[in-house]
Amino acid sequence: MDRLQRIYKLHRVISARRHPVPRTTLEQELECSRATVKRIILEMKLYFGAPVEYDRERNGYYYDLKPGETFELPGLWFTAEELYALLTTQLLLEQAQPGLLDSHFKPIKDRIEKLLAFGQLGSGEIVRRVRILRMAGRNNSGEHFQTVAGALLQRKRLAIRYHSRSDNTETQREISPQRLTHYRDNWYLDAWCHQRNALRSFAVDRLREAKALEKSARDIPDKELDAHFTSSYGIFAGKPRHTAVLHFTSARARWVAEEQWHPQQRGRMLKGGSYELRIPYSDPRELTMDILKHGTEVEVLAPQALREEVASQLQRASEQYLKRKVKE
Repeated sequence: MDRLQRIYKLHRVISARRHPVPRTTLEQELECSRATVKRIILEMKLYFGAPVEYDRERNGYYYDLKPGETFELPGLWFTAEELYALLTTQLLLEQAQPGLLDSHFKPIKDRIEKLLAFGQLGSGEIVRRVRILRMAGRNNSGEHFQTVAGALLQRKRLAIRYHSRSDNTETQREISPQRLTHYRDNWYLDAWCHQRNALRSFAVDRLREAKALEKSARDIPDKELDAHFTSSYGIFAGKPRHTAVLHFTSARARWVAEEQWHPQQRGRMLKGGSYELRIPYSDPRELTMDILKHGTEVEVLAPQALREEVASQLQRASEQYLKRKVKE
């Protein structure tokens, strides 16, 4: 039993008794020595302001409270491991999206750090020892994130002005938010678009305006959301229409065989140590980019259209390097 657990148990024992509790009883309940009981009582007074007093006549400890008063320890109680896990989670989100929920996390973070400091555990090591490297994450001030998250959880519709990168246009929409997704260091909002009368995904960093409405959001069943947003490869939604068959060299197989590209992928090791990976997809754009990053270590076997697209991209890249020499 650690120090925090003993403090909590001592509090329960004293609170549950109508009369002062003898020290010997506390020693038995807390499974510790006389000196430890005294130290715990002192720490309760110093760190938590507990009104613990000793009654000499009745030879016991009690809470010195006025009629009608009660005393409770801080409501946040975890083991040291749980406290570390909470702070680490907070750090992960903080580093993944700086400043996103600072105002909401600060009160609970302060309380956790006080408890860790009391237990001589400290939270400074977490900041020093854990880091997140953001790759390809887009700058996002979080200006509209809280509005979006609030409407999502309260099941309210949103009025948004959205800028699309693909065609550089802005549109006004009324949407019913369904899910927030953090994907490749960026946030996306899956929603029902009332203008298009269909499910759509919006990059949160492309929101120019976002206002919660008093209208109730339309709820889409989870099964329908999964079928639309997660059945195909990557962030592009829709039911899969093709299956990519990729052949990786033995040198790259050691890594790819342990990676998850898609929940419904199928892979198998081949003779000689190479690896075959089958992936369902609808839109080839993101899949093509991920294939190209493996360079000559992968070959697209099927479908033919995807094979030709990857080959065309590689050929254009090669021609670009061959036609222009860079001065050293």
